[in-house]
Amino acid sequence: MNKDLLRALNELEKEKGISKDTVLDAIETALLSGYKKNYGKISNVTIEVDRENGDYKVFVEKLVVEAVDDKNLEISIEDAKNIDPRYDIGDVLKIEVKPKKDFGRIAAQTSRQVILQKIREAERNSIFQEFYGRESDIITGIVQRFSKGSIFVNLGKIEGILTQNEQMPNEKYTYGDRLKAVILEVKNTSKGANITLSRTHPNLVKRLFELEVPEIHDGVIEIYSISREAGSRTKIAVFSNDPNVDPVGSCVGNKGVRVKAIVDEINGEKIDIVIFDKDPATFIANSLSPANVLDVRVDERDKSALVIVPDNQLSLAIGKEGQNARLAARLTGFKIDIKSESQIQQQSEVE
Repeated sequence: MNKDLLRALNELEKEKGISKDTVLDAIETALLSGYKKNYGKISNVTIEVDRENGDYKVFVEKLVVEAVDDKNLEISIEDAKNIDPRYDIGDVLKIEVKPKKDFGRIAAQTSRQVILQKIREAERNSIFQEFYGRESDIITGIVQRFSKGSIFVNLGKIEGILTQNEQMPNEKYTYGDRLKAVILEVKNTSKGANITLSRTHPNLVKRLFELEVPEIHDGVIEIYSISREAGSRTKIAVFSNDPNVDPVGSCVGNKGVRVKAIVDEINGEKIDIVIFDKDPATFIANSLSPANVLDVRVDERDKSALVIVPDNQLSLAIGKEGQNARLAARLTGFKIDIKSESQIQQQSEVE
């Protein structure tokens, strides 16, 4: 090792942000391990790398004693004072030793391995920091490969994984497809950042609306809540902070262009845009769109509601396999019981 090594470490510090001292400390540890491996596992050996010229020295530490029992670990007070009169019993003396010639080759190889390892660690950490804290952000990637039902998506510096549970059931993916997904989870592992993506999470729809509707991005319109059954249907509740701005109209766009772009991105999934209202009864009635509602009886203590609809609207309000009612319940946070007008009349007559 020499000044070329130090120049390389200085460049590394500038380009990768890896501290030169951190690498040199790691090299010292690695050299010590290499020395013990090749020349015996001696516990009292230390190796120091000169920070100025890149040279290294090997030292054996010996305890100063009256009478030597183990010459590998101890040195007599007489011999110690011959080296330096200031030594006394109980002091630790560092004696430089000259390793065999082939240790220079081991040192050079070890330094190279440590530097490469530190570069890899720094790059992994840099990528992790780039994605850390970005959960729920939308990201665009290209389908790269398939493995055991999961899809690996090229995000540029790293691959994200789209597990089977996070794939939309009505979508088929092929190599080279460009797709948008939300970042579900970012983990730091021994192999680097592990990024899990999702195409089914409600946040995907939320982020798509933020991209397509400037009023949402600017905060004029806000999204109150979203309920979603990926691949089938989504309900989104919005409200406007400006009485002159129609929240539903803004989200739909001129001739439906804005909502169409979102529907196309999620492969034809239906989207119901409803207006949020502070009055729970009004909000619940809105949430059951496209069905018309006659009356809503709310029990705020139990977070439940009885909704009365015209007879010809009952199946529409409930939806296929109960989907409309189910999504409305998630959107509002209320348990919703839907009855037709005639069912209420019959119930009243019985009572």
